[in-house]
Amino acid sequence: MVAYITKGDEMVENSREKNNVQLLFEISQILEGSVDIRDTLSPVLVAIAEHMNIERGMLTLLNRDTGEISIESAYGFSEKEKKKGKYRVGEGITGKVVKTGKAVIIPRISEEPMFLDRTGARKKLSKAELSFVCVPIKLGVEVIGTLNADRQFVSEEALHEDVQLFQVVVAMIAQAVKLRQQIKEEHDRLKEENLRLQEELESRFRPSTIIGNSAAMQDVYDLMGQVLKTNASILILGESGTGKEMIASAIHYNSLRAKKSFIKVNCAALPENVLESELFGHEEGAFTGASKRRKGRFELAHGGTIFLDEIGDISPAVQIKLLRVLQEREFERVGGSETIKIDVRVITATNRDLEAFIDQGRFREDLYYRLNVFPIHVPPLRERKTDILQLANFFVEKYSDMNMKNIKRISTPSIDMLMAYHWPGNVRELENCIERAVIVSNDEVIHGHHLPPTLQTAEASGTENPQSLPEALDRLEREMLMDAIKSSRGNMAKAAEKLGITQRLIGIRVKKHDIDYRRFRGN
Repeated sequence: MVAYITKGDEMVENSREKNNVQLLFEISQILEGSVDIRDTLSPVLVAIAEHMNIERGMLTLLNRDTGEISIESAYGFSEKEKKKGKYRVGEGITGKVVKTGKAVIIPRISEEPMFLDRTGARKKLSKAELSFVCVPIKLGVEVIGTLNADRQFVSEEALHEDVQLFQVVVAMIAQAVKLRQQIKEEHDRLKEENLRLQEELESRFRPSTIIGNSAAMQDVYDLMGQVLKTNASILILGESGTGKEMIASAIHYNSLRAKKSFIKVNCAALPENVLESELFGHEEGAFTGASKRRKGRFELAHGGTIFLDEIGDISPAVQIKLLRVLQEREFERVGGSETIKIDVRVITATNRDLEAFIDQGRFREDLYYRLNVFPIHVPPLRERKTDILQLANFFVEKYSDMNMKNIKRISTPSIDMLMAYHWPGNVRELENCIERAVIVSNDEVIHGHHLPPTLQTAEASGTENPQSLPEALDRLEREMLMDAIKSSRGNMAKAAEKLGITQRLIGIRVKKHDIDYRRFRGN
């Protein structure tokens, strides 16, 4: 028997394909319209119903925690019927599809004993010619739900075509679910990372009295945070002007001793005999001028913190007494015999190389190890250049208030000059520069010419070198030759030796620069 395709059949087939393409396009638009997949399920079912003339449809999802399959969205069901639609994996047609991951076609549900009609929606209708299809929704190999549909029976061939179309639809839904899961997982990961970073930042110590957010200063803050709640001795190392005293102060006022005294002593500013009396006190008549008993700084700091700045400059005699205080927590006043017990935290600071001093015999090794329990190195300003502008702005505001001025900004050329300078005097030098600039400024702006000459660039000061490099080198070579010949009184051999070159080469250079070495012989 030969089958013929009529023109009418071809038109029907083209119409069906066109309808299917239109349906898939509408579904793709719906799925792209919302981040929450649940907001798109009902519109997807409505689109399927309109294009495929289904009686009822439902999308179910599996709860992996409870193992229950429930209706997430439905078309043609009442709210009461939707609530009844709950299945276990393997139960009924829906449960079987979830368990096996394979689509099921029931041409006539009246002839299928496994069809449960859990919702009760079909009881009021004739089931004789009602068909049912159930297609799994998969993420990879995992079944996450189903797409179910009722429709009037037409032919088994038509049902198979419906399943093929549904499989494309559920693949699109699964892809949308997967994409949204990835977005949610990334969002959750970022949220978790943000919370972790917030907790880390909250746990990190950040003193409000110290300016600087550079990585180098963050390392200092971390070290400070580690030692705050302890009584360990601290040695603060760093160049002059880096703010060692501020570090010591911040540690004390954030420590367990914050309510007690913070006593500061500059060891380099006092002679040996005066320093000893300042630290340990003296009895009446202990020396000329000691008219009454006086408590020393250690006694005054009892229960709190004593900060000994420039500890590298104390004499050997004072070093011995200080070592005893650190070891025994006791001492006697100058000229006294009473032993005084103290509870003091000791913080010291120096810009000296104490290890080199130990090698030279200028500092006791045992005292060094007592002081250096917890070292903190404060970086020079040239190693924390990202803090320069923040510090400069702070000093501008400070000295504007002090001098009753209204400096509003630092000019861009001035900022460039501040950033280019190497700051040998560190923060203290920067502060002095800004104070001077605030005083001399008369137009509410810090300009380059308000900064000290040491910060001036050749361009800003109008002193750019007009010479080329070869010209400058020739000039330098001539000056060096003249100096060497003059200091050797015209003796070319000695001049060559001073310059580290041969007599032949100095002869060539002298000739090149037309230098008459003989005129220096009488000088």
